[in-house]
Amino acid sequence: MKSLRLAAVVCVLLAGCRSGNSPDASWVGTWATAPQLVEPHNMPPPPGLAGNTLRQIVHVSLGGDRLRVRFSNEYGKTPMVLQAVHLADAREGSAIDPATDRVLTFGGHPSVTIPPGGTVTSDPFDYPLRPLSNVAITIYFGEVPADLTGHPGSRTTSYLQEGNAVDAPEMPDAVTFERWYVINGIDVVAPDAAVVVTLGNSITDGRGSGTNKQNRWPDELARRLQSDPRTRRVGVVNMGIGGNCVVRQCLGPSARERFARDVLHQPGARWVIVFEGINDIGGAEGGLEGALAMADSLIAAYRWMIDQAHARGLRIYGATLLPFEGAFYYTPEREQARQRVNEWIRTSGAFDAVIDLDAALRDPTHPTRLHPDWDTGDHLHPNEAGHRRIAEAIDLTLFVDDAP
Repeated sequence: MKSLRLAAVVCVLLAGCRSGNSPDASWVGTWATAPQLVEPHNMPPPPGLAGNTLRQIVHVSLGGDRLRVRFSNEYGKTPMVLQAVHLADAREGSAIDPATDRVLTFGGHPSVTIPPGGTVTSDPFDYPLRPLSNVAITIYFGEVPADLTGHPGSRTTSYLQEGNAVDAPEMPDAVTFERWYVINGIDVVAPDAAVVVTLGNSITDGRGSGTNKQNRWPDELARRLQSDPRTRRVGVVNMGIGGNCVVRQCLGPSARERFARDVLHQPGARWVIVFEGINDIGGAEGGLEGALAMADSLIAAYRWMIDQAHARGLRIYGATLLPFEGAFYYTPEREQARQRVNEWIRTSGAFDAVIDLDAALRDPTHPTRLHPDWDTGDHLHPNEAGHRRIAEAIDLTLFVDDAP
């Protein structure tokens, strides 16, 4: 028994260890989210996580019969204790299907301590996961660090209940909010499948999509892939962070800083779509000279990402940046920077393919603005129809030629 516990602790500390996996298992991500340090205004409301139960709903892409779930304490400065973790099919609101409820284990034990800066993955377990379904991950917490790892842009309601309610069929008295904490990913055993990683900022994260509708553009892309027999074994994981930048520190680690973690190390990753850079341009200072210098920095960062992806055997696709005239940080000089970046994406040949979202969503009568049919009204973020438009603009044959 002591040796089992020691093995589990070593596995957590190493962070890359996958407890209980057979060496030949082909793990592929079906859902994931990008961890970041939770800002003070995005911390859990009372009663807080410690000693209480949190139920979080996620929308998967691929199905499978054998799963594992990943958790992160990357930004915590003290240990995080998960006293118990369950997974079940989600119903309406906080309700689960009790017949599907599974107890997760870690090195054979129902509880686990995640060290500061660490990650942990559950033991693999059998589960009939349906593609494009919603599942509930319910955690009963013990000790919780003051600095939390999470993802504020869930666009999905979470449920916080006092005490231990880890196996409750529903939580009618729970406090609700739209944020995720600690959960990091779900993988399935799928030897004949592969994943496209969508790397981006708030648009990819789902800003402008509907709460609990699971209609962010990566979700819409997953639906399209599932509906086409040629791409039914292609999953999608969403690595968008709201307010994120590529080459400088904004919200969350920069795209360049997190590229290895969020793209290269994703289980089963074969393709990546890079759709990010408008926040860098929107924050550029120094007039036209500064804006064009930022454009050149973005291009250099894209080249670096392309080299990193190719070194790992990934295909990498560049998405042009959407028009943003009328947005709070628009200036004519920054628009010139966007045009420089888009021109390079379209003509350099550096990316393996170009996804021209600028052409797909701009107003043809005013090309520096989003089309009003796809604009939330802030002239920066697409609405729900705009998210569908993005997904529809992506050629599925990009995932066919070397599809599994």
